[in-house]
Amino acid sequence: MPAPVLEVEGLHKHFGGVAAVDGVSLSLAAGRIYGLIGPNGSGKTTLFNCVTGLERRNAGRVLLNGERIDGLPPWRIALKGIGRTFQIIRVFPELTALENLLVVTRGHLEEARARALELLRFVRLEALQDEYAGNLSYGQQKLVEFARMLMRDPTLVLLDEPAAGVNRTLLNDLLEAVRQLRERGKTVLLVEHDMKVVMGLCETVFVLDHGEKIAEGPPGAIQADERVIEAYFGR
Repeated sequence: MPAPVLEVEGLHKHFGGVAAVDGVSLSLAAGRIYGLIGPNGSGKTTLFNCVTGLERRNAGRVLLNGERIDGLPPWRIALKGIGRTFQIIRVFPELTALENLLVVTRGHLEEARARALELLRFVRLEALQDEYAGNLSYGQQKLVEFARMLMRDPTLVLLDEPAAGVNRTLLNDLLEAVRQLRERGKTVLLVEHDMKVVMGLCETVFVLDHGEKIAEGPPGAIQADERVIEAYFGR
């Protein structure tokens, strides 16, 4: 079996006396789409932040393609092949959609422009390349952020609530783009509260509750898991 793209081993992150992430272990294979779900405050975004270096773990290991990345600064982790989006959109409103993608490039401008235009076509925003990002709809801004994250061609993509606040048409465009990433061999891990999105898109789902991983498996098994039902509905 090939080595996992991402391995999280016994990850702990505490804020004072509160365990935001409590001994979580995950393993992600290449070319698959994974979901990370759980009630509000269960540690999902904190886990993302620890993987990408925005938060320093208290214990545990994070490995990307077999190499430890825990302890590295976020920019070095990004260069090693992890891209992510955020719950709160982070676009530059006074730059155009095209310019929002170009700001993350460091190479030849013409090559970067060609790559940016390709990605805007990928998310079906090529007609809006010259529109200021601040004038775009919420869903279109999410697609711009998604495309910008892909500019450096990451091997692992972390999406934090991609469906939140997005209308159905734009959401379908985004979900189709995620499926195409899988077809290109990318690995995707998404945090999402829309269970229709999770169950229709993900092949394996991890469930967190109070910082602990309480379940892992295919969507159908997760839906029927009593621990998951209790975490969400208190039964």
